[in-house]
Amino acid sequence: SFLQLKLWNKYRVSNIPSLIFIDASTGKVVCRNGLLVIRDDPEGLEFPWGPKPFSEVVAGPLLRNNGQTLDSSALEGSHVGVYFSAHWCPPCRSLTRVLVESYRKIKEAGQKFEILFVSADRSEDSFKQYFSEMPWVAVPYADEARRSRLNRLYGIQGIPTLIVLDSKGDVITRQGRVEVLNDIECREFPWHPKPVLELTDSNAVQLNEGPCLVLFVDSEDDGESEAAKQLIQPIAEKIIAKYKAKEEEA
Repeated sequence: SFLQLKLWNKYRVSNIPSLIFIDASTGKVVCRNGLLVIRDDPEGLEFPWGPKPFSEVVAGPLLRNNGQTLDSSALEGSHVGVYFSAHWCPPCRSLTRVLVESYRKIKEAGQKFEILFVSADRSEDSFKQYFSEMPWVAVPYADEARRSRLNRLYGIQGIPTLIVLDSKGDVITRQGRVEVLNDIECREFPWHPKPVLELTDSNAVQLNEGPCLVLFVDSEDDGESEAAKQLIQPIAEKIIAKYKAKEEEA
């Protein structure tokens, strides 16, 4: 029915089963990843399962691949890329190769940026092998509870996923993978979402995120595509501002 479709769209459900907790008084989403919640907290000790700040969920020791540890408080004041990935997944491995270069470029440009690897590897050995290629920090593989809490916090439904946070720990974009692949020179870092995007192979994944308006123009004529962009830019900005005012994702 129409109402069912509206609910699927409103909560951006792309696979089932999906369990989403909302606050009935405000209608706001409390937690997107209800299935993980009930698996991790069957007794309901953490109810009402609302979002916690990143700094609280990540709290604890982090690893470097040389065996050094540092406290998660070292991330404070930096932009952070939370990188959900695993060695067994080919798209993850190819993204990691690009990301290593992007990380180096951003650091060389003097930006405060750190990447936190949250592994979905199937063994400690495979984690170690994969992490040995990474110049950033990771949640220890043995700390399964903390890895799971980070998955829950961002409602991760597939890998690779790169969530980019600002220096306060708030989400700038969930589409870090697309941004990194579209911006090899990292000129747009930290990749604040644009109201209007040009459709490419790598960002087509966003068509699964919710309702989209796709405008087809004659690409041979550059003037036409620029005019089309100027036509829909203010509309897109207005929609984004409306959701921002409601503190909801657009």
